Amino acid sequence: MSVLTSAMLNAAADLDQPAFIRRLGPDEIAALRPAADGPLAGVPFAVKDNIDVAGIPTTAACPALTEPAPRSATAVQRLLDAGAIPIGKTNLDQFATGLVGTRSPHGACHSVFSADHVSGGSSSGSAIAVAAGVVPLALGTDTAGSGRVPAAFNGLVGVKPTRGLVPTRGVLPACPSLDCVTTLTRTVSLARTAFEALIGPDPDDPWSRAMPVVPPPEVARTIRVIAVPDTPLDLDPPHAAAWQAACAHAASVARLVPVDVSAFLEAAQLLYGGPFVAERLGAFGQLLEPDGPHLDPTVRRIVRAAATITGADVFRGQQRLAELRATALRVFLSVDALLLPVTPGHPTLAEVASDPVGVNARLGTYTNMVNLLDLCAVAVPAGHRDDGLPFGVQLIAPAFADRPLLDLASRWLGEPVQPPSVRSLLAVVGAHLTGEPLNHQLVALGGRLHARARTAGGYRMYRVDGPLPRPGLVRGAGGPVSGLEVEIWDLPAAGIGELLATVAPPLALGPVDLDDGSTVPGFLTDPNGVDATADITEYGGWRGYPGRAG
Repeated sequence: MSVLTSAMLNAAADLDQPAFIRRLGPDEIAALRPAADGPLAGVPFAVKDNIDVAGIPTTAACPALTEPAPRSATAVQRLLDAGAIPIGKTNLDQFATGLVGTRSPHGACHSVFSADHVSGGSSSGSAIAVAAGVVPLALGTDTAGSGRVPAAFNGLVGVKPTRGLVPTRGVLPACPSLDCVTTLTRTVSLARTAFEALIGPDPDDPWSRAMPVVPPPEVARTIRVIAVPDTPLDLDPPHAAAWQAACAHAASVARLVPVDVSAFLEAAQLLYGGPFVAERLGAFGQLLEPDGPHLDPTVRRIVRAAATITGADVFRGQQRLAELRATALRVFLSVDALLLPVTPGHPTLAEVASDPVGVNARLGTYTNMVNLLDLCAVAVPAGHRDDGLPFGVQLIAPAFADRPLLDLASRWLGEPVQPPSVRSLLAVVGAHLTGEPLNHQLVALGGRLHARARTAGGYRMYRVDGPLPRPGLVRGAGGPVSGLEVEIWDLPAAGIGELLATVAPPLALGPVDLDDGSTVPGFLTDPNGVDATADITEYGGWRGYPGRAG
């Protein structure tokens, strides 16, 4: 065992709170045979104790579970194969049911910034281990926010990947259809390295899935447009002030677009306020009997209450969730990501003790829906509140947008980002936009959405009639300084030629100036070929024009 790992083990023992349930000994670490090289060679990591490490009991903070795991979880084994070194199993809200970090017979964890305030859960111990400097990397899980909440309360980066990208084989389930293995780190750079080591399907995990070779059409390679709520949020005053500062920072890394987030927030209420808690009863309800001091009473009460939920309730909940998903995901037709605070506030240990269910439920206001809606998310630090406590936000994007979302997180924190390699770029403004009738042509030609953007100022847009109405973009026509909506697509060079053959006059290929100062080819219109009475510039782009369908 390296000197570095010995120092980490000593640091774990010296913590002033119960972050670790079990610290591994040198012989136990050696028996796991971490690789001698790899992208994470020599990096110590901690493992939330609902994730299997071979030869060590997986207790999920339930002392009655004492059987050693026969083999390591897929996620743990992949980190071992990448050279990382496990040093211990960390504390959690029992059975990963909670967002507070206090529902454990091993004791409550608190934020490293305040002994009076909760650490956040359920991945409480993993967050403390990283925030206290014991390890640079820890595994947690995130079903309802269990990785993102403790990340926010301890000034960390918490990556909640697209469901299934990191297999959950070897994770004691909370909600098998929603569970995600997450990472907690201090930098996006390390989180990215761990992400690449962790992802990939596992034939032994029926919920796992592969990252598509070609991302979905709505996923941009470079995130330039971020949605923010169009109405005030229900935040505690110190959080509200920090949120305003975070939005100002967001405007320096992307263009902000106000959107209605009510469908997202209603979906969040379904996880515990609807029938979906029944999945927890099915996943581990048998471990809640008989009652005893080994069980957290709040966890037991919440999960056992699901016994009254009927199959009809579940199907009604699924129907409502499908309706909300359809509404919510339409937001991502015109934006790349959604910015939300991680929590509405940062409660104290005393506040949780006086209302353990109510305070916990409020903490999930902005996190519970992410897995229900099949989204990915990264929690990032966003400064501090006036009282010195850390404030965290989350960047949320559609499934399989994990890599561009990590790039955005790097830009948020000022870390370097490797620019993506591109082929030929093309600006589109009408029926070829994501979600519009001819977008399939770009996809069929091997195109990929590179970025959402706006033109430079001065462009105007006109409706051009025909079998399929089209927008005519006219350069230098005295349009608004703020520009008009466009998408930049990355295509094979031959693809642009094939697409050009399908474009009829008065449209033609020409240079389009963008709001970032760059210029790319795009389809422009001869000003003499448009009807001046069909000016639709006021709508800000083709997608906002109500008459585009005909």
